[in-house]
Amino acid sequence: MALDPQLLDILACPDTHHAPLTHDADAQTLTCTECGRIFDIRDDIPVLLLDEARLPGNGSGPGGVA
Repeated sequence: MALDPQLLDILACPDTHHAPLTHDADAQTLTCTECGRIFDIRDDIPVLLLDEARLPGNGSGPGGVA
């Protein structure tokens, strides 16, 4: 099951800037257009928790912590 396009239109980064997110269906992620944080989509549910987001170029896991 894919994410509903209407849901994607209203989702925003949970950080204070609330920037729009871009969807990568193949990677099952949402990426903030401002800060670049990458949020996973698990079982068709976006995990929009700052503590679990990854930073771009940092493959060390949730929160960017190794």
